[in-house]
Amino acid sequence: MSTDLLMTVACLASAIAMFLIGRPRADAVALIMIVALPLTGVVSVNEALAGFADPNIVLIAALFVLGDGLARTGVAQRVGDYLIERGGSNERRLVMLIMAIVAMMGAVMSSTAVVAIFIPIVIRIARQSGVSRGRLLMPVSMAALTSGMLTLVATTPNLVVNSALAYRGYAGFGFFAITPVGAPILAAIIAYMLFARRFLNGARLDDAAKRPSVNDWVARYSLEGRAFRLCVGAASPLVGQTLGRCGLDDDPVAHVVAIERAARMGTTVLLATADSSIAPGDVLLLDVDAAGFDVQAFCERNALVERRMSGAYFTDQTHDVGMAEVIVPPDSSLVGNLARSSATLARHGVTVVGLRRAEAAHVSDLQTTRLKVGDTLLVVGPWIDIFSMQSVEHDIVCLAMPVESEAYVPVPHKSLHALGSMALVIALMLAPGVPNVLAGLIGCLLMGVLGCVSLDSGYRAIHWRSLVLIVGMLPFSIALQRTGGIDIAADAVLRVAGDWGAHGLLGAVFLLTLVVGTVISGTATAVLMAPVVIAMAGHLHASPYPFAMTTAVAASAAYMSPVSNPVNALVSTAGGYRVREFFLVGMPAALGALIITVVVVPLFWPPYPR
Repeated sequence: MSTDLLMTVACLASAIAMFLIGRPRADAVALIMIVALPLTGVVSVNEALAGFADPNIVLIAALFVLGDGLARTGVAQRVGDYLIERGGSNERRLVMLIMAIVAMMGAVMSSTAVVAIFIPIVIRIARQSGVSRGRLLMPVSMAALTSGMLTLVATTPNLVVNSALAYRGYAGFGFFAITPVGAPILAAIIAYMLFARRFLNGARLDDAAKRPSVNDWVARYSLEGRAFRLCVGAASPLVGQTLGRCGLDDDPVAHVVAIERAARMGTTVLLATADSSIAPGDVLLLDVDAAGFDVQAFCERNALVERRMSGAYFTDQTHDVGMAEVIVPPDSSLVGNLARSSATLARHGVTVVGLRRAEAAHVSDLQTTRLKVGDTLLVVGPWIDIFSMQSVEHDIVCLAMPVESEAYVPVPHKSLHALGSMALVIALMLAPGVPNVLAGLIGCLLMGVLGCVSLDSGYRAIHWRSLVLIVGMLPFSIALQRTGGIDIAADAVLRVAGDWGAHGLLGAVFLLTLVVGTVISGTATAVLMAPVVIAMAGHLHASPYPFAMTTAVAASAAYMSPVSNPVNALVSTAGGYRVREFFLVGMPAALGALIITVVVVPLFWPPYPR
């Protein structure tokens, strides 16, 4: 073994060791390797940094932005509403619907983003249906991981493997090339989870560590029975007036929290201020802080129609209307103000609906109570004002946001624009002669022009840690190729499984990729394994495509570990799962994926074409 190879292997072993212990974090490890490899003299500085110019890296960044466009425009939220409407309380139907929709969305956007969007949706579904969240969240992660096997752009490892083929002069895979393998695996995983879900209740979550929900605050602050949705009739005397003239902007008893108004794409929620005008058909979201308030008489007097509410205190409207717990700091202009009619809070667009103090669990009289330093307030208002309020730290300091805040949709009226942009990207990727990266960039620009994303939100959507991790690991393939390490690894695999036949070799590749992917990320696994299996195919004088495809599928089959994939990490925290549960449920799923892959891949990509 040459000195160059020894130094390369030492760097690789160091990187894997740091990945395993989790310190420093993965992207920092990648940066260390970018610096360390050129110092060995095996690769140049330009080669170590070449990954930043790789078209697949740019494509991955573009896909993060496209996924953010689907989230910001409410496409995912509409899917969640559909699940609640169709699934009801039937657990089997919910599991099948959730897994199918998560997989379909994950096929065209980041699976991590899909899971982040769906966790609050599934928790809400679990509360409303009475099903344990532990029996629904694990199927979400299983479907999100499997979605990486449905399209070329569904997950980063696919693009890494595709890039490895192109680097060695082979034509890459098509957009739907992986679908014939992934579709039967998805069907099998859904069927399997219908059985395995009964073993998933999740660990008991520490109540102190749980993120609060709107329902938790409704109970804690005794808000039951205080909320009303009142529709303004055409003959109402309120039509054409402002809330200020009607006295509904600062009424100490009945306060309009927000106004729902019909829009081209459903409804929009408007800030309720003194200057807000009332139009026919508007729905006033009214908070009433007095037991003796006669809502029926108020409706008759103002020609309003009370709309039925199935949830407690606007929980049906949490897509648009939000809550937050804030504290009054020293020197705040709120000190001494009446809790219910604070002009400062009115400027922030929020209303105080609950108050807690150290000496009292809950203060019920908001009309006459004056605020003190250290008071904890529960405020309600449109999400856009809840979020903007957090930046005004000299008046109030935000303590907690509910889990529903993750479901906020900034531009719901742009959902068709986002879907059209995504459809155009897919069509361009399928069209001959259009590079995938160009299609992705066109989609990003189109979403920006149409208002689905902004420049700031687009930059925030890109998972820079993942990109740095990929770029930092890519030089290893150059170094191992140059020093002969890839040939040695390929020979080692052949010595062990060379007599197993084509199916046996594919099984060995799957198992090796699966084992590596259980301890490090799927992206790093694909970076390490892709050049090895392509070289192995060369030694066998076989087609590289079945081995590359098997590696891509196996890199997404990280069902057994809650730490090697951000999808599993998110679900593990939200569902309170133990490592043991991931292993026991994930191992049969991984073995099933192995069997299907070994059987299906040779049908489409024979190792030895005739």
